[in-house]
Amino acid sequence: MSLTTWSKVQARRVALAALAGLTLGSSACNPVVHRFDRTTVVSSLAKGNDAALIIGEFPLMKVTDGDTIRVAGLDASMRLLGLDTEETFKRKSEYMEFDKGWERYLADAQAKTKSPVKIPTPMGEEAKKFAEAFFKGVRNVRLERDHPKEIRDFYNRYLAYVFVEKDGKTYNYNVECVRAGMSPYFSKYGYSRRFHKEFVAAQEEARAAKRGIWDPAKQHYTDYDRRLEWWNRRGDFIQAFELEAADHPNWIVLTHWDAIDRLQSRVGREVVILGAIGDIRETAGPTKVLLSRRRTGSLPLIFFDKDVLARSGALEARGEFVVARGVLTKYFNKYKKQDELQIVVTVPGQIQHEVLAPADPEQAVAADVPEDTSQETETKEPVPQDTAKPDAGDAPADPRENDAAEREDSLAPPGAAD
Repeated sequence: MSLTTWSKVQARRVALAALAGLTLGSSACNPVVHRFDRTTVVSSLAKGNDAALIIGEFPLMKVTDGDTIRVAGLDASMRLLGLDTEETFKRKSEYMEFDKGWERYLADAQAKTKSPVKIPTPMGEEAKKFAEAFFKGVRNVRLERDHPKEIRDFYNRYLAYVFVEKDGKTYNYNVECVRAGMSPYFSKYGYSRRFHKEFVAAQEEARAAKRGIWDPAKQHYTDYDRRLEWWNRRGDFIQAFELEAADHPNWIVLTHWDAIDRLQSRVGREVVILGAIGDIRETAGPTKVLLSRRRTGSLPLIFFDKDVLARSGALEARGEFVVARGVLTKYFNKYKKQDELQIVVTVPGQIQHEVLAPADPEQAVAADVPEDTSQETETKEPVPQDTAKPDAGDAPADPRENDAAEREDSLAPPGAAD
């Protein structure tokens, strides 16, 4: 795409944005948009499992790209489950890199990271066009959860399936996006509990028909087989834990909204926790391995013995799911003046994991979890990172973080299933 084309595209987008602004401005005077926030979340969860799967119906405001839409009424953005479309071009510099030629563009991007690339591509633009066409004429969408306890992701975005009514039929956009070949079935943070068979069938149909990312003639990422192998092994790991946890009340998925409440009720007793290793912090005393929950809070695993840390495999598993077993204790943080939860790891066997990176060493994946650069006062005692307060809705996300969250989805820790 040339710079001239870039200018035309930008002009078209400005015109469309202006038109959308006028349309939304005129229609916004008519419907009453009900705010969906933490109070609404608590209310919906109290209705039981089936009702708790329903987030609600909302006016559609904007299609951002293939796997991102905006609706009126939510107090945060969304993460569409089972999807990971390629990125759209947003900057002139990205087009300039692409103009050097597709093969060089892809190679240069891969040379900058050990992770699978996540860069703007023509396929990303095609996915956005598919979404715009799919939602054309749609005024309202219905949002649903995959699991009543999986509400938001690491970046505080709502985890959702999007349903629309078209021509007298109900469509699940998430599944239809995969069927069209705009995205693989994204199982990196767990398989879909409600629509796994539909996603698998949609992906097989798209591959057989060579649609979208499965069309070798189109410009898209070239390593989907390797990515799928890695994601599915992670999905298997999560699924195995959840099946076992159904029969054990002390087995806890850290990303569930009630995880902190359940942990608080088991202080002094053994728990078994599924989480992803995020930041690893060295202090003057122990090493803290943080199991990620939200961007503002994690559960620390405390290692006093460096040899135990090395033999546990926690360092190699950074960014991956692990199962941590141990007695849950409270520690009073004298600097923050509050009790915090932690697990002290004394033997390597308390950590069970698989290193699930792609097989090709050139595609070895770095940590999934962005490093927490918050300041911390070193002490001679283990002081865990902030643990999120038990709240079904959690705090509203800072809208300025949305773009960063979308750029880091391939590196983000589990927010439930996606």
